Amino acid sequence: MAAAGGGPGAPAETPPATAAGVAAAEAGAVLQREPLYNWQATKGSLRERFAFLFSNELLSDVHFVVGKGSARGGGGGGAAPPGPGQQRIPAHRFVLAAGSAVFDAMFNGGMATTSAEIELPDVEPAAFLALLRFLYSDEVQIGPETVMTTLYTAKKYAVPALEAHCVDFLTKHLRADNAFMLLTQARLFDEPQLASLCLDTIDKSTMDAISAEGFTDIDIDTLCAVLERDTLSIRESRLFGAVVRWAEAECQRQQLPVTFGNKQKVLGRALSLIRFPLMTIEEFAAGPAQSGILSDREVVNLFLHFTVNPKPKVDYIDRPRCCLRGKECSINRFQQVESRWGYSGTSDRIRFTVNRRISIVGFGLYGSIHGPTDYQVNIQIIDYEKNQTLGQNDTGFSCDGTASTFRVMFKEPIEILPTVCYTACATLKGPDSHYGTKGLKKVIHESPTASKTCFVFYSSPGNNNGTSIEDGQIPEIIFYT
Repeated sequence: MAAAGGGPGAPAETPPATAAGVAAAEAGAVLQREPLYNWQATKGSLRERFAFLFSNELLSDVHFVVGKGSARGGGGGGAAPPGPGQQRIPAHRFVLAAGSAVFDAMFNGGMATTSAEIELPDVEPAAFLALLRFLYSDEVQIGPETVMTTLYTAKKYAVPALEAHCVDFLTKHLRADNAFMLLTQARLFDEPQLASLCLDTIDKSTMDAISAEGFTDIDIDTLCAVLERDTLSIRESRLFGAVVRWAEAECQRQQLPVTFGNKQKVLGRALSLIRFPLMTIEEFAAGPAQSGILSDREVVNLFLHFTVNPKPKVDYIDRPRCCLRGKECSINRFQQVESRWGYSGTSDRIRFTVNRRISIVGFGLYGSIHGPTDYQVNIQIIDYEKNQTLGQNDTGFSCDGTASTFRVMFKEPIEILPTVCYTACATLKGPDSHYGTKGLKKVIHESPTASKTCFVFYSSPGNNNGTSIEDGQIPEIIFYT
């Protein structure tokens, strides 16, 4: 008994190096391996039988020519061969109509097509094969290179289950260094859940996100959507520097000379979303005031805003972002100060948890017992369970020889979540210092405008210079609630 159809689904000329070519070659190889006569008896389930028909000429009643390609010429009365960059894929109307309302309308609606061959120039072959594979077998085959085109195809043909798999894949692979790229795609494909997750990632790791390559590739609407947020964890001067980089890239995209005027032009409304009043006068003088992007009048008004009272009105938001909002707080875990604490290159460490979400901006450290001295210091906050450094700064401080504490700050605020265990770490280079004693395991900070913030401290095992709950360094933690 002769089988209907005949040859394998993948055309021989499809380059096997492409994802689409590999998928089609696999489908063709399956057909060549399987006996066509009584093939149904070799498949123990409905799923296996339908999976066997995937990308298979057997019983197919429609073909799709997928992908962009040069014009296809007819020839000899038969179907024209696919052009370069295209692929001719066999399918079965019933299977497609059962899995997609769009295909159902295409084949069975009031304006149903009767054509045996349908061209899809806006769909990538690999993505279309991923869609068909899912409709025939429920199998999900997506990867970093095909997930966005597969998401587009799943949306185009109204297959929400495959769309959800694509969004789940993107969510699992979301990181600070690809958050802006995925945010752009999420907005393009109207995926609010993914967009929200991207924005949360950008909020938590703003500096890493804006330092990634994808930041300068975003469109102006996405840039404005991010600059409007109150929850970015970054100093405004650094955010301004990133926005200038974006403006330079946008000038190049628009084939404009990279001049002060053109950077101001491409930024448009985005420039008004930079919160210049949140900068220190030193940050403003070193960056925006010399950038050429602001007018002379704007520069003068902002300098006056920093230096005189009453302050003149400026057309920029002065509402703090994220952890720069509200009043700075600090706690001290020691009740007494003693001498002497030595340093040999090992880090002083103390673990802690808090009961509510805060942002740590720095530590108070003890200084020298030998009079005025300079110290070099590296400070870190580490997620204890994940052994992941969340923030660090190589810096220094000057002390006056008293038993006071001296502030050492992180470059960016570090978000601290309730019930998570963190390690505060300080590595000092310098002479012997004061140190704290009679330490408290639990310290509660009370604020009239916020809930109580409770710190619980734990000794840090391992490579520790000696700091513990009872005595040592890192007496103060400086934070915003």
